[in-house]
Amino acid sequence: MGLLDRLEKRIEGAVNGVFARAFKGDVQPVEIAARLQRELDAEAKLLSRDKRLVPNHFMIGLSPRDHDRLAPYAKTLNAEIVPELREYAGERRYVFNGPITIEYDLDESLPTGRFTVASEAAAGVSSSERGHGHSRTRLVLEVNGVRHPLTEPGLLIGRGSEADLRINDPGISRKHAMIHVAGTGDSQRVTIEDLGSTNGITVNGTKCRQATITDGTRLEIGTTRMLVHAPVGS
Repeated sequence: MGLLDRLEKRIEGAVNGVFARAFKGDVQPVEIAARLQRELDAEAKLLSRDKRLVPNHFMIGLSPRDHDRLAPYAKTLNAEIVPELREYAGERRYVFNGPITIEYDLDESLPTGRFTVASEAAAGVSSSERGHGHSRTRLVLEVNGVRHPLTEPGLLIGRGSEADLRINDPGISRKHAMIHVAGTGDSQRVTIEDLGSTNGITVNGTKCRQATITDGTRLEIGTTRMLVHAPVGS
């Protein structure tokens, strides 16, 4: 039984008559699931000989009518679609950076019955307070929209549990890089050092072992992109 057949049966059994009637005509949940499956295939990027990285964050653009009908059932829909996507990915040795998330956005330019899909591989990021001071910080490290203050003595970045900034990215080593921070305010000095990782670090588009970090520095570690900047008002 394929993903679409399984999904149809799961949705059928998971929802009541009112829910089922709401989806007659126009955009169908199974159509969205099929499109997400094709998105995985189209966006798969080679990580190693037998593994491919695929998107885990999806944005579904819907017309006003379809958004009004589908958005209220987003949680129920996702509870059925996500497990099927995980099973489909497992069969093809696809790897996700982090948890699968699906958003349903209003796109007033779309006609009823049409939808769009945008996707990205967004790493799951968690931080630890270990070793962080409470002094005023001038720079922050922004990862997937979340700001992490750069305070003394710095941040250990990696995939392992010992990392201060833990990123669930298959291209990142358990102890990948260390950001060293000395001083505060305008006298703050920040550097990044590769800790002998497998894939290294990229600073402003250039592979390197260590570099000085300033406002506007762009970092790439594994498949995760980061930005160092000084927030307005800091």
